[in-house]
Amino acid sequence: SPDSTIKKRRHLQPNYFQSLLKIAFFWVIVPLINKLKPKFIFFPHWSYIVPEEVLNLVECVCFHESDLPHGRGGSPIQNHIARGHKVTKISALKMSKELDAGPIYLKRTLSLEGLAEEIYIRASKIVAEMILDIISNESVPKDQKGKVAVFTRRKPEQSEVHIELKSLEELFDHIRMLDASEYPRAFIRYGRFKFEISRPALRTTSIEADLRITKCLTGDRE
Repeated sequence: SPDSTIKKRRHLQPNYFQSLLKIAFFWVIVPLINKLKPKFIFFPHWSYIVPEEVLNLVECVCFHESDLPHGRGGSPIQNHIARGHKVTKISALKMSKELDAGPIYLKRTLSLEGLAEEIYIRASKIVAEMILDIISNESVPKDQKGKVAVFTRRKPEQSEVHIELKSLEELFDHIRMLDASEYPRAFIRYGRFKFEISRPALRTTSIEADLRITKCLTGDRE
């Protein structure tokens, strides 16, 4: 299933996984492209580099949860929520050698309400509609316009709850934006233990959530 694939992917080193992908592209994907000669290949929820040789063979289309060129780079949903945004765009773009810099086919609005997993499910439905739109209308992509802003992909240690969060709303956003299978959950360290927080619900004067307590690994305590 897609969920199990994502969970397995988290345990692979990025460089190792990228190397496996490159082998798969050249030994499996490229021969298929040459045989089937598709007009498009779509890459929904994709975060790996596609070899330039493949980009030169066929129009490769990916989808980025930001109003490009603002928000190029990693973890766009989490970066938008951390900045207090309530909505963003999904940009369908032609993949290019430069990350998230290709011309745009179309954009659609995406609400950032709810848990991260719920946002991804919502986004997947919008992406499916965008794919049909691109195919049926034979959309021609247009160059990106506007000021470029680049996001940095989140690191696992950034999931820790820090005292800089000043309100229940900020804490709620921090917890919910990480509540998806491919991100480390929000957590608090206390002594030898790690408290992972998920499924938050914001009430008037409190947050209700699930809590998972584990013993810290040596690296977690550093």
